[in-house]
Amino acid sequence: MFAGQNPVRAILTGAVALAIATSLPISGQAAPQQRGAPPAVASGTSEVKVLVNNEVITSGDIAKRINFMRLQHQTGDLPKLAKEQLVTELLKRQEIQRVRMSVSTTDVDASYARFAASNKMKTEQLNEVLTKTGVTPAHFKAYIAIQMSWPRVLNARFGASGKLSPDELITRMTQNKNNTSTTEYFLKQVIFVVPAAKKGTMEAKRKAEADASRAKFPGCEQAKVFAATMHDVSVRDLGRVLAPELPTQWKPLVEGATGNTTSSIVTDRGVEYLAICSKRQVSDDVAAAAVFRQEDLGKNAQGEATGNEKKYVDELRSKAQIIYR
Repeated sequence: MFAGQNPVRAILTGAVALAIATSLPISGQAAPQQRGAPPAVASGTSEVKVLVNNEVITSGDIAKRINFMRLQHQTGDLPKLAKEQLVTELLKRQEIQRVRMSVSTTDVDASYARFAASNKMKTEQLNEVLTKTGVTPAHFKAYIAIQMSWPRVLNARFGASGKLSPDELITRMTQNKNNTSTTEYFLKQVIFVVPAAKKGTMEAKRKAEADASRAKFPGCEQAKVFAATMHDVSVRDLGRVLAPELPTQWKPLVEGATGNTTSSIVTDRGVEYLAICSKRQVSDDVAAAAVFRQEDLGKNAQGEATGNEKKYVDELRSKAQIIYR
């Protein structure tokens, strides 16, 4: 439905955000070593440590993941845990590529920038912190890309089976009598198209055009007529969307909109904004199911893998050729 869905924000909050934000000063001066804190693991000369379907995981990759896990305050046998995390992520990445459901570099960069901003940093400052802690921006972005893309693969395969049964819905509605209402939106997506070959030269101009058009937007009924008066502008009818179903990228813009359009954002297709045709509170069965589904997704984002995800990853492992060295 939407471009650039992004569940990664929930995954990156908490301990890791605090650790990254406070681990090093941004001025470029070295931070004092905390008492008892292990130094960052140096990547050094990389050696191949694991082969997964003929793709390599190196000692350098493992060192970066160990440093990342330390930022998350994880404990235990970190070299072993890091190696297994990377094997699982490589299997996921290979599957994401196979089914062609990867998010774009633009989506990942946007998520990275939002993460920096949420920690009161510029992206350049976050780059510096990640480099000095031995994680590196590239490693973190690769992690983000998989966290953003993998839910698409799960939804494509298990979306239908992930729905609550009538009995489950009734049970959960009974348990949550006062917490099943949500906001219902009817939305249209206005897209100022930017050809891939002209992204570097046209984006700023199209962004200005999109922002200027918002003040003149005549309402949803006239949206397509309005779009026809402009060059390479299309309108998609998104229909009914419940608040828990809004992608992370759009959710704050929709909920914070003061008029009948959201702010514009840059996506793979160009520059977009959403038109809010109507908005109201609802508490029907569909709304309740959406609320409960979002609660379940939130649990998954905190690392509680669903049975379907475990089943999928186990299947990928069973079919893969994994060689440890």
